[in-house]
Amino acid sequence: MKMTWITRDDREGHVMQERTEAVAALSGIARIEATARGKSRWYVRYLWMFAAWQLVLVPTLLLWRGPAGVMAGTAANGVVVLGLSLFATRQPVTPRGYGGRHAKVFGAWGVAYAAALVLGLTLFTGSVVFAVVAALVCALPGAVAAVREARAA
Repeated sequence: MKMTWITRDDREGHVMQERTEAVAALSGIARIEATARGKSRWYVRYLWMFAAWQLVLVPTLLLWRGPAGVMAGTAANGVVVLGLSLFATRQPVTPRGYGGRHAKVFGAWGVAYAAALVLGLTLFTGSVVFAVVAALVCALPGAVAAVREARAA
C-alpha cells in the first residue's frame, strides 16, 4: 500500500479553492435574488393599477343611472380585469407568499365593493360625496398592499 503525504501547503491550497468556490456560489445566488426581486416589482404596479381603476369604476356604477351605466361599467371592468390578468400571467416571477396576500387584498376589496354598491344603490342613490368616498374605500386595499409590497421588495 502506497502512502500519500499531504503537506500543509496542499491543505491550504484546498481550503482556498473551497473558499473561492463558496464565494462564487454565494455571489451567483445574490445575483439570482436581485434579479428575482427586481422582476417581482410587477405586483406593485398591478396593485396600483387596480387601485386606480376603482376610482373610475365605482363612481361610474354609482352615478351613471340606468342600464347604459351598468353595461358600460361592467364592460369596462371586464376589459380592465382581463388586461390585469393577462399582465399577471405573463410575469416570470411571483413574490413569495403572493397567493395568500393576493387573496387577502381581493377579499378586503370584495367586501368594500359589495358594501359600496349595496349602500350606493339603495341608501345613497345619486350622492356624489358617497360615490367619491366609496371609490376611495374600494381603492384602499390595493393601495395599502402596493405600499407594503414596495417596501418589502
